[in-house]
Amino acid sequence: MAAPSLLNWRRVSSFTGPVPRARHGHRAVAIRELMIIFGGGNEGIADELHVYNTVTNQWFLPAVRGDIPPGCAAHGFVCDGTRILVFGGMVEYGRYSNELYELQASRWLWKKVKPYPPSSGLPPCPRLGHSFSLYGNKCYLFGGLANESEDSNNNVPRYLNDFYELELQHGSGVVGWSIPVTKGIVPSPRESHTAVIYCRRDSGSPKMYVFGGMCGARLDDLWQLDLETMSWSKPETKGTVPLPRSLHTASVIGNKMYIFGGWVPHKGENIETSPHDCEWRCTSSFSYLNLDTAEWTTLVSDSQEDKKNSRPRPRAGHCAVAIGTRLYFWSGRDGYKKALNSQVCCKDLWYLDTEKPPAPSQVQLIKATTNSFHVKWDEVPTVEGYLLQLNTDLPYQAVSSDSSATPNMQGVRMDPHRQGSNSIIPNSISDTMNSAKSEHTAMKGTSLKNKPELKASTDSNATLHSSLATNASNHNSCVVDMLRKNEGPHTSVNIGVLSTCLDLRTVIPETSVSSTVSNAQTMVTQQTIKTESSSTNGAVVKDETSLTTFSTKSEVDETCALPATKISRVEAHAAVMPFSKETPSNPVATMKAGERQWCDVGIFKNNTALVSQFYLLPKGKQSISKIGNADVPDYSLLKKQDLVPGTGYRFRVAAINGCGIGPFSKISEFKTCIPGFPGAPSAVRISKNVEGIHLSWEPPTSPSGNILEYSAYLAIRTAQIQDNPSQLVFMRIYCGLKTSCIVTAGQLANAHIDYTSRPAIVFRISAKNEKGYGPATQVRWLQDVSWFHCLFESGMNIQSNNCRKDISD
Repeated sequence: MAAPSLLNWRRVSSFTGPVPRARHGHRAVAIRELMIIFGGGNEGIADELHVYNTVTNQWFLPAVRGDIPPGCAAHGFVCDGTRILVFGGMVEYGRYSNELYELQASRWLWKKVKPYPPSSGLPPCPRLGHSFSLYGNKCYLFGGLANESEDSNNNVPRYLNDFYELELQHGSGVVGWSIPVTKGIVPSPRESHTAVIYCRRDSGSPKMYVFGGMCGARLDDLWQLDLETMSWSKPETKGTVPLPRSLHTASVIGNKMYIFGGWVPHKGENIETSPHDCEWRCTSSFSYLNLDTAEWTTLVSDSQEDKKNSRPRPRAGHCAVAIGTRLYFWSGRDGYKKALNSQVCCKDLWYLDTEKPPAPSQVQLIKATTNSFHVKWDEVPTVEGYLLQLNTDLPYQAVSSDSSATPNMQGVRMDPHRQGSNSIIPNSISDTMNSAKSEHTAMKGTSLKNKPELKASTDSNATLHSSLATNASNHNSCVVDMLRKNEGPHTSVNIGVLSTCLDLRTVIPETSVSSTVSNAQTMVTQQTIKTESSSTNGAVVKDETSLTTFSTKSEVDETCALPATKISRVEAHAAVMPFSKETPSNPVATMKAGERQWCDVGIFKNNTALVSQFYLLPKGKQSISKIGNADVPDYSLLKKQDLVPGTGYRFRVAAINGCGIGPFSKISEFKTCIPGFPGAPSAVRISKNVEGIHLSWEPPTSPSGNILEYSAYLAIRTAQIQDNPSQLVFMRIYCGLKTSCIVTAGQLANAHIDYTSRPAIVFRISAKNEKGYGPATQVRWLQDVSWFHCLFESGMNIQSNNCRKDISD
């Protein structure tokens, strides 16, 4: 965590949508990038469910249905995957609840649930201000405030310290309450405290930490409950303990419990001599407890004044939610007007990055040309931009600077301690094969309001292919023509195929991102298809008779939006054939790998970039512009260098947030294209029909001449794959000028199901011009394996009723 003076609070001021009215006593949870708020009140209890999208800066009111609960305040609110549980709270003045509701956020469906009572003892009584914490398949309820009077207008408070366990069913529903038998001294009764659960990585014993609260006076004690042994204890802590407080928030990020705000004693009050009589005020103090070392650290003390409005003002009864390593705070009350007999509530939304962002995934290639790369990397949650760097074996030769093409860096805050260029560099690119992944949709951009105008990516809808290629002779040397009859159950639709087997090898595994396909007989429109293409650049094939095999280790990004829908998926890759032996050699710098200088490509707002140039930092000179608390190069003062055809470049990327620049990703290597070969086919579509499937594609956007033919290949089952699943063997299933073909049931019966990520059948499609075959687009057709097994086990008799049903689904 940054030092107190370097805390970089950000106030969100340019959101859109229906903003909820200011309140206190509300609760919030996070589902991925969404902050979901329920309840609370000010001049009446709120019953709406509000959602804030932290990526788009948009508030919205989902259309909820089902058993919609009444509005409540100071309730329990936990999230388990995409379901949310609400327990208890105040439903009107003096009347509290002990009802339990479940929200399925994937459908915005409320349901009232009735857990079984404990086998011995009574279920929890109606209450407010309790803690309700989730770990595994259990929720833990502790303390709160009950009303002893049966008359809601005659409030007789009773502070609680009872402890319950609620067992959940998987996915939806609950089992029932139980009252665990605990050991040790139980914490004193209290309400408006906090409770979090944390489990150390080196210890399998989860522990619940209870801090502060109110029982006539505010408390500052810390309690620990071992959830395996059910033993209470008071851990001894180091550092300065925060002042006694209630109505604060506690959030766990990593191994730290962050405490913000709440009601604390007035300055100068002696709470030890007169705890019930002293006056209380709201605070904006901010501390954390290291849960591994039990040491408190003060980040913002109660005595620190904020004259610049650079952080949230004092408040209590607010909500806090952690998304990634970022903490969001919204609303709460900051005072009480006796004359108006009402609370004064805040309506502001703030966030704070608690640590530098993690390293992004490796840079992945979408498209390569002779002098540019279109690259991407996986998004890192809650970041403000990305720093992309490259280096190469070529000596740098600067060209004149064009300041108009440089990004506007004003206001960017970065860590002055940028990671150096001492990363381990792989062997020469001519000895490696590379892979990458991309999404063929408009990138999900994070709105950076009141932030620097970071360099925006271009060509986001570019066709996904790589143009690295080989000549026809090398392609033919990698292909062995064989007469092979398909060995399948002999039915009327078994077809003997004269096939060409393609056995291609690469070194570095490919990765993949899922793409949406309609469940109907045809694909959805191209705008809604996410594809992923990867380019694998290879060395010259020295043995003319040797075969090569593609490695197809892959991962699937689960892109389940709320509300969730059942979809089938397709994935596409561009896999490049081995280089031509005519590949020109490039001069190699004499410096050692560890001495190669990393050069900035720029700072990008989104996780995609079109790279045609990079910036040169003069040796012995640091053209640095001081911006904010960090040193950043002033790109307008730096010279640029163009990318060169047929040249290898290494890339790495780091994410940027309010704490600075995080660690760099692993290094990726790509090579610019050699002119003359066709690009990869694009816009691959797959649909089921009664014969099998229909496979179609679009011609390369860069044909580099006339396309003479296309070849389509299917990964098939062989003993070689069983011994080494990462090496696929391909059978040619089509060769011709048309941009579509039918893959029959007989051919599909021999298909290999790739389980390296989600089950998929793998296709490859490549184009040939006068110079030879270019890179292939690889498609991983994600599917319900039961359909394929039905097709295979029925002897490819796809007219069977069961199979017809699966195909139509």
